[in-house]
Amino acid sequence: MRKMLSGTQGLDRAADLAGALASGRHSAGGLLLVGTPDDEPWHFGAHLDDEARWTGVPTLAPTWVRWNPPPNAPPHLAVGLDRLTAAGRGETLLVATPSGAIDPLLERVSDARKHGALILAVEGAPTELQSLAHEAIAVGDGTGMGYDLTTHLVSVAAGESVSGRSHAARRRLRDRLARMLERLSGPDDA
Repeated sequence: MRKMLSGTQGLDRAADLAGALASGRHSAGGLLLVGTPDDEPWHFGAHLDDEARWTGVPTLAPTWVRWNPPPNAPPHLAVGLDRLTAAGRGETLLVATPSGAIDPLLERVSDARKHGALILAVEGAPTELQSLAHEAIAVGDGTGMGYDLTTHLVSVAAGESVSGRSHAARRRLRDRLARMLERLSGPDDA
């Protein structure tokens, strides 16, 4: 994996997006995470929630916005698309989808941007979302990484860069990623 990522833009792009996420202008509860009806980003949300808890930075904990929340869902699982209609200044909308954004989502993202929300995106295929987002990663667009790895790196990097997008934060991300890779694959012999 180290060899695969060396020479790619993946780590830097993840660090850029994470820096925007960590220094976002939203308060606790103001990070809205949404995907598509077929690909809701619950796994990415869980990692961001973990980073918020581990770092003590509640603004990294997302509010998961769902397309069709179950009628008797607990409050943290019952936030529907109407929440996007109310999104605006002082909030961040993070769109995460492995297959790319769809038209109904793009319309809501456009409205949130017009109302002043910061728009961030991680998507599997480039769509019009790239032009709506203030910061975005289209997986496969020079990153050398897949969607799942990208979301993991963004969540880790967000936890590391709560103080901004400094060189030191990127170095900590690289060090943390190297330790994670060593645990998974053993030490690098190259």
